[in-house]
Amino acid sequence: MANHKSALKRIRSNETKRLRNRYQHKTTRNAIKKLKESEKKEAEALLPSVISMVDKLAKKNIIHDNKAANLKSQLVKHVAAL
Repeated sequence: MANHKSALKRIRSNETKRLRNRYQHKTTRNAIKKLKESEKKEAEALLPSVISMVDKLAKKNIIHDNKAANLKSQLVKHVAAL
C-alpha cells in the first residue's frame, strides 16, 4: 500500500479517471452498434453525434487517433451504403 499522501491521492484519482474513461468508451461503442443496426434516416441523424463521441475519445487519448479515423471512415461508408 502507498505510504505518501500524494500516492494515495494518485490512486484515488486514477480510479476515478479509469471509471470515467470506461463509461465514455462503452457508451460510444453502444452508440456505434445502434447506428449500424438502424435504418438510413435514423443512421444519418445519429452519425454526427457518434462521430463527435469518437473524436472526444481520441482527444482524451482513450482511443488512438488512427483508430478514431478508421472508425469514422467505416461509419461514413456504412451510412452511405444504406
